[in-house]
Amino acid sequence: MIHPARILLVPLVLGLCGAAATAAQPAKPAEKPAAKKTVSKPPRGIKRELFAGRVVMLSDALKRRGVKSTDEFAKQVVLETSDGELIPIVPDWRGRAFYQDKRLRNRPVQLVGYRRRGIPYLQVLMVFTIDRTDKRQKKPVRRYFDYWCDICSIPMYEIKRCECCQGPIRMRFQPRGLPSYIRTDAKPKAKRAASPNRDTSP
Repeated sequence: MIHPARILLVPLVLGLCGAAATAAQPAKPAEKPAAKKTVSKPPRGIKRELFAGRVVMLSDALKRRGVKSTDEFAKQVVLETSDGELIPIVPDWRGRAFYQDKRLRNRPVQLVGYRRRGIPYLQVLMVFTIDRTDKRQKKPVRRYFDYWCDICSIPMYEIKRCECCQGPIRMRFQPRGLPSYIRTDAKPKAKRAASPNRDTSP
């Protein structure tokens, strides 16, 4: 004959075993949140401007000017304007691509960005390349540049795995006008006709 106390212990033991088995199971990995788009705006009172030229390595630009430099300048990139000015680029969320991707260097570009008073460095907000996509074209085409994940359909601004799916990304070029706050001529606003190649979005 089974003692009544032993009968009462059976459900208790089974319950404890079930709890232990549940605790032993590996926890499911948390789902990765969707990547957030990076948005950056200049501080109040600082004007966004258009800078044109070619992004080159600083050491190369100095060498062409007869200036010798050491390895400390080996990784610094600068925008070499048509006037010959050398403008160093901040390696932040947008400018860092010029440090990482040599395909963006030594080609005509237009950069929307700003410089703080007393600081020579350019902080880039938008990158446009000026390319002839077809040999038959008479004029180069302005194209907006970023990196793109075809799976997640999200833009990125530096070379790395997709922030969402961890898959590969590619360079993306889109025909696009300059933002409406950028002026490329000196005509008064009242007399200046709207250009079909300008982006009127804020």
